Order: sequence, then structure tokens, then C-alpha cells
Amino acid sequence: MPAPLRYTAFSTTPTGGNPAGVVLDATHLTDTDMLAIAGDLGYSETAFLTAPPEGLGEPGRAYTVRYFSPRAEVPFCGHATVATAIALADRVGPGEFVFATPAGTVPVTVTRTPGDGTTTGTTTATLTSVTPHVTPIPAPDVEEALAALRWPATDLDPALPPRIAFAGARHLVLAAATRARLADLSYDFDRLETFMRQRDLTTVQLVWRESADVFHVRNPFPVGGVVEDPATGAAAAAFGAYARELGIVPDTATLTLHQGADMGRPGVLTVELRAGDARVRVGGAGARIPSPPLPQ
Repeated sequence: MPAPLRYTAFSTTPTGGNPAGVVLDATHLTDTDMLAIAGDLGYSETAFLTAPPEGLGEPGRAYTVRYFSPRAEVPFCGHATVATAIALADRVGPGEFVFATPAGTVPVTVTRTPGDGTTTGTTTATLTSVTPHVTPIPAPDVEEALAALRWPATDLDPALPPRIAFAGARHLVLAAATRARLADLSYDFDRLETFMRQRDLTTVQLVWRESADVFHVRNPFPVGGVVEDPATGAAAAAFGAYARELGIVPDTATLTLHQGADMGRPGVLTVELRAGDARVRVGGAGARIPSPPLPQ
């Protein structure tokens, strides 16, 4: 089976952000093969590319993409989309790409800033989400989520009420009242996984608001077999929809999300909202992760 390429998303260095696997040609792989590759790699997601639907885009810049965690296929993964677009740009150059995903069609724009002799330059990818939506969550569900997280209800920020937000995958948004609460994450893995599977949740988006447009976030991901996701593009898109729906930010806004610092993998996600366009744009830098040496 092909060895996946390794890229990190939402960081300029391989040691930051969220690593993803990318298999540029998965034409002859079965679902079992893809799950095995994702499991062997151990990243929160690996993206698998095949030919696009007819008429989707120009050759070399349009693909069908599927995403597998170590445990299961997921409908959409933002950081693996960013990683995939940057991997493709390394081969065919920056510009416009379009991906047919299980959640819908996702355009991605890749730009590259050249180095100045002392730096290597930066490659950035920005995805445009499918049309998002935000829905209430029943109070008993919030209580169960908090019990699984081992968070008292008094540690929530009342200005940012719990909601289910979707922008390709479903995420429960819970806002911490303090940065210390967000930093202290020690949850009941099995209980939270059960809760999430029963409600078709991909991650829980834990948020602390630093300022009007700067947020710190964390994403437990037990349904994928991962304790925590270091940088989560799909959840960032869902959070952008949440923030706009609740009037927390203007209809046109650019938000900065910091994620991964508590795990030692700091990353930065930029969330852009545009008036008149329900979709959410999520962007960030990416970098190739060197492959490990072959065994002797």
C-alpha cells in the first residue's frame, strides 16, 4: 500500500499545528486499506485522493477526497484539506483547487510568499466551507457533556451559550469562562465518546474568548480514537458560523483562533466571515513533515 505524505496544517513549522497524512492516488485502495493506512500513521486524519466527478474542475486541480481517522471515516476534515492542498501545490504550484468531499464541494486557494534569503517563505491554504448551520442543544445533553468533560456548569461562559454547529461536520461548542478552565482538560474518554456517537458529533469545540476577535480553542476527538486534535479546521469553520449566528461578531469579520499550545503543537487558524455569504473561510499555513528514516 502507498505510504502517505506527511504535512502539518496551521503552522509554518513541522512541529506545530496538526499533522495529516495525504495519499495523492488512492484509486486502487479499498475502505479497509484506507482505514489501515490511517491507523498505522496514527494522525487524527489522513486524506485519500481519487479522480473528481466529471466537470468539477480542471485536471490536476480537482479531486475527490475522503478522510479517515484511525477508527473511522469522517465526512470532512479541515486540517487535512489544508494539508492536501499544500501537498498538491508543492507539485503543481499554488492557485485554486476544488475537492469533492462527502460533506460537499470545498474550494481551496493556495498562496505562496517567497523567502527573502533569510527565511524559506510561507505557503498558506484557505478553504471555503459548505453552507453551515447552527442549532440549539437540549439542556440534558449539555449536562451529560459537562459530566464527561468533568467541568462544572459554573465554569461555562454565559455570554457564549452551548450550540451544535455544522460546517461539513457536527461539533458541540462549549465556552470556558477562563483560560485556566480551558487549559485543564482531563476528561472521561469512553463517556464522551459514547455521548458524541449518540449525537453524531465529530469533535467538541471548547472555546475561551480572549478579545473581540481572538479565541483559544481545544478539540477532544475520542470518536476518532484521538484524545485531542491539535488544530481543527472543520470545527473552526463551524465556530465561525456559531459566532455569526449568535451575533458575537459582525457579519463581516476575521477571527484568529489559537489551538494546540496546550499540547505543545501551537497553531493559528484564521476564520473569515463575509456579509452576504453564509459560507465560512478557514485558512492557515502548512509545512511538509520529513518522512521518518526507513528501518535498517
